[in-house]
Amino acid sequence: MMKIAQPKPFTFEGGPRAVLLLHGFTGNSADVRMLGRYLNKKGYTAHAPHMRGHAVPPEELVKTGPEQWWEDVQAAYNDLRGQGYEEIAAGGLSLGGVFSLKLGYTVPLKGIFTMCSPLEIHSEERMQRGVYDYAAKYKRWEQKEEAQIVEEMNAFDGTQTEVIQRLRGLNKEVRGSIDMVHAPTFVAQGSKDQMIDINSANMIYDGVAAEHKEIKWYEESGHVITLDKERDQLHEDVYQFLEKLDWNE
Repeated sequence: MMKIAQPKPFTFEGGPRAVLLLHGFTGNSADVRMLGRYLNKKGYTAHAPHMRGHAVPPEELVKTGPEQWWEDVQAAYNDLRGQGYEEIAAGGLSLGGVFSLKLGYTVPLKGIFTMCSPLEIHSEERMQRGVYDYAAKYKRWEQKEEAQIVEEMNAFDGTQTEVIQRLRGLNKEVRGSIDMVHAPTFVAQGSKDQMIDINSANMIYDGVAAEHKEIKWYEESGHVITLDKERDQLHEDVYQFLEKLDWNE
């Protein structure tokens, strides 16, 4: 059996303006790597951690949950502070954007951007299926025998229920608190996103108390907007949003 190399967390060091980039549920730093590279070329420092249970076998994912992931997000923010970055913006794909909003009412941020981030879970069955498919795909990456995959998937199925329930709880908590977000906010949403309730984008835009806020719909993009057809435009839009923030440096 071949060991497939998984993506690693990254830090692309640039200037004093730091951007924390957060991956999605079942995702990893590859979700935001191209965006990180793009922003780094423009002079920003880009840092993307991995939340526990991600970029490791899916059995690990279902043993973790939003409480641990939130600790990991805060640790990544504190890492940047510890390295001397005083001005930090945060953004993320899907769950990563939800955590960026939560950071926004927890710690000082220069700005926040969310990309296809849910405040409502579209349907629990769809989420269950998504995690199931992710697990099966992971096992194929590992080049396991099909019979072994079937056996492992039979054991895995159903174990994702609890983590999805806890995710719902996180979404509800953030939904109830985003009126405490005052940092400038940019909401990006793919019109072809099948994974979440795309009305979440309007809920975020309407819900945050930021004086400066923007929303943009990407007509050709699905859920993983950072890797989709309009990613170059998205990179540019995120950069333009960041450039408008009130950086001291």
